[in-house]
Amino acid sequence: MKKKKVPMRKDIVTGEMMPKRQLIRVVKNKEGEVSLDPTGKKPGRGAYVGIDVAIAERAKREKTFDKVFGVTLNPDFYDELIQYADHQAARQKLFGNE
Repeated sequence: MKKKKVPMRKDIVTGEMMPKRQLIRVVKNKEGEVSLDPTGKKPGRGAYVGIDVAIAERAKREKTFDKVFGVTLNPDFYDELIQYADHQAARQKLFGNE
């Protein structure tokens, strides 16, 4: 049986290449709005961060997405990112890496 190619993406906080399924996509649309993209299909410029609360907290501390997208983000965005990363990490523990 042929092995399926695993798409890899770079985590912008740590600089590591990781499988796409182990990352959270954050997208900036044409209007300049930055949001989480759970589906991975929203239009706009995307950046990836690992599904790990420590990495999300580091992104908040370093204001990583402010620098990457060239905008000033509300701290609530980073809190939402940390909460989402925690939720996704818990899902992966329960159901394994799909």
